[in-house]
Amino acid sequence: MVQQSFSSVRRLRTLATLPLLGLLAACNQAVLDPAGDVARQQRDIIYISTGLMLVIIVPVMILIVVFAWRYRKGKGGTYDPEFDHSTTLELVIWSAPLLIIIMLGALTWSSTHLLDPFRPLDRVGVGQEATAPAEAPLRVQVVALDWKWLFIYPEQGIATVNELVLPVNREVRFDITSSNMMNTFYAPTMAGMIYAMPGMQSTLHAVLDRPVVSEGFSANYSGAGFSDMRFRLHGVADARFQQWVRQVKQSGRVLDTSSYQRLAQPSERVPAMHFAGVNGDLFQRVVERCVEPGKPCMSELMRHGQSGGHTMTPRGETLPQSDDREGHLIDPSRKTGARPVPGTTVSQPGVISPEAEHDRDLGDTPEAGSRAPAKPKI
Repeated sequence: MVQQSFSSVRRLRTLATLPLLGLLAACNQAVLDPAGDVARQQRDIIYISTGLMLVIIVPVMILIVVFAWRYRKGKGGTYDPEFDHSTTLELVIWSAPLLIIIMLGALTWSSTHLLDPFRPLDRVGVGQEATAPAEAPLRVQVVALDWKWLFIYPEQGIATVNELVLPVNREVRFDITSSNMMNTFYAPTMAGMIYAMPGMQSTLHAVLDRPVVSEGFSANYSGAGFSDMRFRLHGVADARFQQWVRQVKQSGRVLDTSSYQRLAQPSERVPAMHFAGVNGDLFQRVVERCVEPGKPCMSELMRHGQSGGHTMTPRGETLPQSDDREGHLIDPSRKTGARPVPGTTVSQPGVISPEAEHDRDLGDTPEAGSRAPAKPKI
């Protein structure tokens, strides 16, 4: 009997731990095991915020049990029907949460400025200053495609797909955009999430301070292949990074306009790809959404729009712009100073000529306030 009871207890214990094991299996330890100074500061914010909130949560959970036991029916503390107010109790109840909110607000305000992704780094690690002016941050251009990641190294003249290799202890500046779908660039061991949006460019400054092999992904749902939209992140020494660059340059493939258009087609589970060369203005054309030959860039459209004379159409033709603020047709003689051609009638806005009155049948729905109802034909 005793042995059966022990086996039943073990069985219940096993069943009770299964949900916990399931929750632990879903956790990603990369956030709590950072390989860069930015990710480490973000992890510390999580720890501090959790600790501050537990200052309230833990006492409340304990007091629930204490009050339930102390004031249980038939036992416990005294009953005072005249009790109305306690200043001491009110101070404790309100002051503790207020202090927690003040501390969380100060932490959020300071970290928002110190960890601004557009802000260059002050250091590459604890006690280490940022890169010297002689060694500028490594630039990497990131393009979110369907459903893969394109990384362009403009200074090295190479590009990769679903593989990001970075030197350790060197600041990296990411310029991030998307081809046609909003995504989120997220490498948890290095920095936080940054949105990648079509027609816009985001920036992220980050650094790796130790060698690491981890994974990055998109944290914003973007369609059928979203689950496999991942890339490998390698943090290596500078000598190893230079060797990797030379290996990529020997791949032979070039990322030009035609190859980019083929790459931009939706595809899933794309293996790592290397390109030995890349067009210098490809990333800027992706941002301005004019990769296709003959398509005007957004900057060109804005310049033509600001000129006031013409507006660019998607195919490059120009259309004259009207200076009539109410949207009516402009009288050529009024706009250019030319006289009307003899034998023609120029209509003014809101006025119907006799010829137009004879040819129109407005029925029972005239425009209110603009003209009298049309007379019925006899």
